[in-house]
Amino acid sequence: MPTALRLHAPMALPCDATCAVVRDAVVDVDDTGRISYCGPRRGAPERSNDVVVRECGGILLPGLINAHAHSPMTLLRGMGADLPLLRWLNEVIFPAEARLRPSDVRAGMELGCVEMLRAGITTSAEMYFIAESMVEATLAVGSRAVLASAVIDTPALEALGGWRGAVEGVDRWIDADGLRFGPGERIELAYGPHSAYLLPPEALQAIGESAQQRNALVHTHVAETLAEDTAQREEYGSVPALLDKLGVLEGRVVAAHGVHLSDEDIVLFARRGVGVAHCPGSNAKLASGTARLVELLAAGVPVGLGTDGPSSNDDLDLWEEVQLAGLFARTVTGDATALSARAALLAATRGGAEALHRDDIGALEPGRWADIVHLDVDNPAFATGLDAPDEQVLSNVVWAAGSRSVRDVWVAGEEVLNDREPTRVDRRTVQAAARTAALHVRG
Repeated sequence: MPTALRLHAPMALPCDATCAVVRDAVVDVDDTGRISYCGPRRGAPERSNDVVVRECGGILLPGLINAHAHSPMTLLRGMGADLPLLRWLNEVIFPAEARLRPSDVRAGMELGCVEMLRAGITTSAEMYFIAESMVEATLAVGSRAVLASAVIDTPALEALGGWRGAVEGVDRWIDADGLRFGPGERIELAYGPHSAYLLPPEALQAIGESAQQRNALVHTHVAETLAEDTAQREEYGSVPALLDKLGVLEGRVVAAHGVHLSDEDIVLFARRGVGVAHCPGSNAKLASGTARLVELLAAGVPVGLGTDGPSSNDDLDLWEEVQLAGLFARTVTGDATALSARAALLAATRGGAEALHRDDIGALEPGRWADIVHLDVDNPAFATGLDAPDEQVLSNVVWAAGSRSVRDVWVAGEEVLNDREPTRVDRRTVQAAARTAALHVRG
């Protein structure tokens, strides 16, 4: 494919398997929105005169992947902020969500997409209600999402439909529009059974069968807190064992949180290729614990990082999760080498793609979508300069830079954030719409 865009920067972090550092780097994007070259400028292919060339005075890296989010919950941010998970859900969140209208979900999702782009997140794996509104919002802002319609069986949300109707609706949608659609395949549809404790086994089994027939992702909460799934653990040993018995793990699955997994659960996940979305910030705020990240990685489980919802975190900044993942891994193990800067960065990029069973995002490699982030190094985090040794630069990216360094973002080769402002929507208009929607949802 002909090159349409060439980005040049002093450094690129392609997030290949070794987390290499490329200096005097070029990233070429073809006219389909995919990467055609990433490497040193001296090895770049010849370009024609009509190629758009952009000089980026910092670092290029793949867009971060938020492997577990409920982004429309931007509208609920701060509600019930000091409650544990189950009380927070039942007393505050579920009653508020029962008042949601399609326009509210769209407003909350647009705000979430804008917030994530400003943090360098180009893809989010979402689980929420009224997925049609989430699609509209994602396409409007220009980001990328794996959208799982939440499937739940609770009287508080009966107005949004029972689990059977929800599953059948996703079946019909995928059969009609395909698994992925939109410009640059920005939308992927998935199934979102909330959890084993909020759905009967027959629902989980039916969802697994539907998803496998369509090669769709199953995105579900697993072992987030000790108190949530006591009945399932008493009968089946663990939720992973239950999901395996029902055949759910035979397909593409990402398990959100995975805080309280046993050794046997981890072995099972590794054998089945189940991805885990590690959400250290939300888990800490809700006092749920912290996932066994070191053991999961050692077992070969694909692990990505997630923010969880912006009302339980309370932001959509994956750079914070990168740092917390490393800090908690080191604290829990007592080992300052437990999670290196390279491993932490890969978890937010390549690891997130692997956890979602995707090989077309998460790295700057030929054939993958050109979801690219430009970090501005004109700030104190990089005051020591990019001519420092590779390990020092990587350490500064992971431990010091943060979302404040994100300057520009491309999705499928299209610039959707320029100088920290979204290009497709007006940020202040999006924020105003979210304020109006939040007033309605609060009741």
